[in-house]
Amino acid sequence: MILTDYLSRKIFYRRLQMLPKPQHPVTDPVEMHRRYWSEGIDLDVVALVLALHRAREAVMAPGRETWVRHGLTPAEFDVLAALRRSPPPRELTPSDIQSLLFITSGGLTKVMAKLETRGLVSRQRHAADQRVRPVKLTARGKRLVEQAMAELMADSASAIRAALTAREIAALTATLAKLTAIPGG
Repeated sequence: MILTDYLSRKIFYRRLQMLPKPQHPVTDPVEMHRRYWSEGIDLDVVALVLALHRAREAVMAPGRETWVRHGLTPAEFDVLAALRRSPPPRELTPSDIQSLLFITSGGLTKVMAKLETRGLVSRQRHAADQRVRPVKLTARGKRLVEQAMAELMADSASAIRAALTAREIAALTATLAKLTAIPGG
């Protein structure tokens, strides 16, 4: 009796798992918020935030392929790019890098260690303050980040210009600059 009951339940659950999962009738997140979670939520802002996330993903997609081709992670690329756009000798303190990027100190430590191991950055003690070990872009790191940036900008530019006119790019850039001016942003 116990074995029969057990097998009956097992067969029931296995059949239940084989049934198609019911699909939610609404697939647009903004519409889902409007229908099922509208209390106290500004739907215009929800739509904007979701559009910003989707736009970021669309713009970042070519970058992922470029980073992989060059053996970089997004964080590694960001550190190399921050060093490249700094004035010669292309050297910043870890604190400077952290203030320029969205990265934790622990994350930055790991990234710098990997970049240093690969010969893309070097770290020496600061002459005036032995506690500080600035991060310097090596010639090899400079070549790599310049090549990756050229490819990234070419891919991104073609994708963005296919979707937006020059006037729309300028207007969107100006509008987004207003959001970056939000305190804490």
